[in-house]
Amino acid sequence: MVRVSPFESLSKRYDAWFESHFYAYLSELEAVRRCVGSPQLALEVGVGTGRFAGPLGIGFGIDPSFKMLEVAHLRGINVVRGVAERLPFRDSAFDLVLMVTTICLVDDVEASFREARRVLRNEGRFVVGFIDSESLLGKRLKAMRDNPFYAEATLYSAREVVDYLERAGFTVHEFLQTIFGSPEDLSAPEPIKQGFGEGSFVVVCSEV
Repeated sequence: MVRVSPFESLSKRYDAWFESHFYAYLSELEAVRRCVGSPQLALEVGVGTGRFAGPLGIGFGIDPSFKMLEVAHLRGINVVRGVAERLPFRDSAFDLVLMVTTICLVDDVEASFREARRVLRNEGRFVVGFIDSESLLGKRLKAMRDNPFYAEATLYSAREVVDYLERAGFTVHEFLQTIFGSPEDLSAPEPIKQGFGEGSFVVVCSEV
């Protein structure tokens, strides 16, 4: 079942998180930017309110939430309503597909990754940003069952994400990590490091 309800009713609260945790947001954005680069045709799956697609110059976004898409559209993104497991795009349509904090909310990660591969051109890039389930923040979120956005989320470890990627036919090239403290306590952007196992936010850069 698509987990839309809290994002429909609390879209303003969701978007406000990026302002109230501004340095955490900037840290995540920079980590993703280093993998995304400047693709010609790009899609963000689970675009939300466009907080990543907008500043990264990603032209297309898909999300199951009407309310979130309304905000993303105002940020200049071409939006489509839909789900990760059934992307309404032709084969080999994009140079890059991005998913940020989306895999924890999809019904079927494997099907979502297969769809990402289908819509990517040869040598296209697939970039996945997520909260590592084995990190301090990941463990905290798993215990916060009163959080409306993460109450039904399934967090994954970096190794689990790599396994899904390889099963879908991707080759992993790089890991980046950031957010080494509590997001609410940051007074400046966090550094970006190679690898995983220290930072709570991990970005995996892969290719078809």
